[in-house]
Amino acid sequence: MLMSARNSLLAATLAAGLTGLPVAGALAQAAGPGEIVGVWETENRQLKLEMFDAGGTYAARVIYGARLMEADGQTFKKDAQNPDPALRDRSLQGIVFLSSLKWNAAEGRWDDGAVYDAQSGRTLSAQVTLVGGKMELRGYMGTPLLGQTVVLQRTR
Repeated sequence: MLMSARNSLLAATLAAGLTGLPVAGALAQAAGPGEIVGVWETENRQLKLEMFDAGGTYAARVIYGARLMEADGQTFKKDAQNPDPALRDRSLQGIVFLSSLKWNAAEGRWDDGAVYDAQSGRTLSAQVTLVGGKMELRGYMGTPLLGQTVVLQRTR
């Protein structure tokens, strides 16, 4: 049950409503740290984000997330579960939900990141790997082995 709760939490965190996508077994193919900068989207278009250089680390802001929208499909929900009461009335539109990713040249990936789960108000650890031109965003609690990966493709 603990594993199921973690998987559910990550799915909500990534705002994609995904239950886990297959992860390619190929090695990371990133040429350098700036390779993740751009706009990325899941194949089912349930999550769209913009990765950007945050001055020594990398981060992402939400462009669209199906689970972050009100019933009208156009208005973003409020950040009602934020642990900071002062932020609970802010819109989830454009929030930076992925932060502090650092390029790890030895491993060919971005590590030590944090991903914010707006549905629970929790923050999880995150890492990103580029495989076959796709971005694998992994959120986890404790160890990456206990996490879940969402695969995104570059749109710009």
